[in-house]
Amino acid sequence: MSEWFSVFKRGLSVDNPLTVLMIGLCATLAVSTKFEGAFFMGLAVIFVLTMSAILVSFLRHVVPEKVRIPVFIVIIASFVTIVDLMMKAFLPTVYDFLGVWIPLIVVNCIILGRAEAFSYHKPVKLAIADGLGMGIGFSAVIVVLASIRELLGSGQIVFLGTKIIGFPAWYKGPNIVLLFPGAFIIFGFMVAGAMALNRRMSARQVQTSQRCTIEEGGGS
Repeated sequence: MSEWFSVFKRGLSVDNPLTVLMIGLCATLAVSTKFEGAFFMGLAVIFVLTMSAILVSFLRHVVPEKVRIPVFIVIIASFVTIVDLMMKAFLPTVYDFLGVWIPLIVVNCIILGRAEAFSYHKPVKLAIADGLGMGIGFSAVIVVLASIRELLGSGQIVFLGTKIIGFPAWYKGPNIVLLFPGAFIIFGFMVAGAMALNRRMSARQVQTSQRCTIEEGGGS
């Protein structure tokens, strides 16, 4: 369980696909103008990433190495199709907003990269941990980014037609926040904050490890 949690936790912090690995940024910046769209994009990525990780890991001893990439794409495309059809049927407004970015999950670097780098070489249990960790790590960043951009840019956050939070009526948000320059600026601050937090966590782990070593040495 400790190894499972360790793999899961890396996707949230030290191996976060957005703030650390810097992959999947195109979709992130494109759909993060609305909290609603970012939320469902995050759920879609979690589902596709986790389910494809399970299947890739399960078939890793069966799929020949020479054809692994086409097989990965077929597996990922199958789960993306499920998401695409379900969202089109039950969430048409969200589907219209996300547009082409749902089908493009098939070639998202996060999905294909984790299948190649991790799931194809690890047992199913750890593949699930990696898929969930990476998916939730991606979702957390895109949802926070979208919340900041929508609130500052439009003065409110709306989810499925319901206003969740908003500024007074007199507030007029700067348009740049909803454009790509604003997205890069806000995302840059988020990356800086994530790096500072990761450094702090690493330093704390080193101190804990040193303290344990000293205590063990003194006890012996």
